[in-house]
Amino acid sequence: MNYSKVEITLKFSYYLVLLLLVSIFFTSCASSKKVKNREAETVIATARSYRGTPYRYGGTTRSGIDCSALIYHAYASVGINMPRTSDAQSKLGKNVSGRNLQKGDLLFFATGKKRRRVSHAGIVTDVQRGRVIFIHSSTSLGVTEDNLANPYWNKTFLFAKRIL
Repeated sequence: MNYSKVEITLKFSYYLVLLLLVSIFFTSCASSKKVKNREAETVIATARSYRGTPYRYGGTTRSGIDCSALIYHAYASVGINMPRTSDAQSKLGKNVSGRNLQKGDLLFFATGKKRRRVSHAGIVTDVQRGRVIFIHSSTSLGVTEDNLANPYWNKTFLFAKRIL
């Protein structure tokens, strides 16, 4: 085949533009994931800064905080305005299956008398080989981290949501 210089230049330009678009696509996906990872780490660091704070129903400060306020403050650290109750928080985001959990995901529990009603929440802080650790404000221990495999938490776990 004999291609003219113009045809060769056009083909070269076409492939160059295609290569540029593909590289932009993959770069933006990678940088978007890095931003989300950074946001999750900020959310977790903020929540961990409350460790040891005692539990207080309706509490929103370092002198006493409940589970939904912990989530409220942690997500505010990355500019996300969350509702103030765990039930309202549970209506946001995308559903996530237990085996796809990531740092920063929210876990919701039914710890009250109504077995299917959200009454408690926490933030995933670590996932390794199926082991899920989360931070929350416990009525007995205050802000602490627990393993989702703990029989109590496993039994009361309802579902998870991804906000980031």
